[in-house]
Amino acid sequence: MNRYFLYLGYNGKAYCGWQIQPNGMTVQQRLEESLSMILRTTISVVGAGRTDAGVHARLMVAHFDVEHPLPDASFLADKLNRLLPPDIAVYKIVPVMPDAHARFDATSRTYRYYVTLHKNPFNFDQVYRYNGLLDFDRMNEACKVLLEYTDFTSFSKLHTDTKTNNCRIMRAYWRREGDIWVFTIQADRFLRNMVRAIVGTLLDVGRGKMSIEGLRNVIEAKDRCAAGISMPGHALFLEEITYPERLFLVD
Repeated sequence: MNRYFLYLGYNGKAYCGWQIQPNGMTVQQRLEESLSMILRTTISVVGAGRTDAGVHARLMVAHFDVEHPLPDASFLADKLNRLLPPDIAVYKIVPVMPDAHARFDATSRTYRYYVTLHKNPFNFDQVYRYNGLLDFDRMNEACKVLLEYTDFTSFSKLHTDTKTNNCRIMRAYWRREGDIWVFTIQADRFLRNMVRAIVGTLLDVGRGKMSIEGLRNVIEAKDRCAAGISMPGHALFLEEITYPERLFLVD
């Protein structure tokens, strides 16, 4: 078998997330249907992660296998873009080692969450509007606390099939871009709903409902009920995924 990494982006507004499910269209389903139609055989794809309903990806990576090497991977990418709906775009398809895995071999993932304090009719469906004032300096102080811990049970969706709730957060900070505040977080892995729960808790810090020490207590409680709400998915973007160079085959 020959394995390939497929790089794509999508607007998640119309989808029930990445992963195939019985009730509702997903990005994975669209991709598998299109690949199978073009290659005239059943193709399964494995994504680097599972974005939830409404969540977007500027960059998602998935792998798939074919029996014979692709004669022109760029031509396949072009055919896919012609067949896929306008809210899914394939960037490139590259050959990788036979045992390369889009999910398990990823060394880091980066998400961004977009918040604004101003009403804007042109970005309301991709940015969360907060009605009130937020202390972003204090929220950045709280971000430093996240780097001190590895067990993020308090920010995980309950009853998942994950074997561990340990994650290594490498970066976490808020930065202003015009009228929008962007929360960037990079880690080796993420739990279900983790980013949205962290953002909800940081907003509690920013509006004075929770102290920095209170955030420590939330993390150490290892209890989802102790943390803030899970923020809406429409303002969350999967931005980047990194892999070791050894996985890629050079033509």
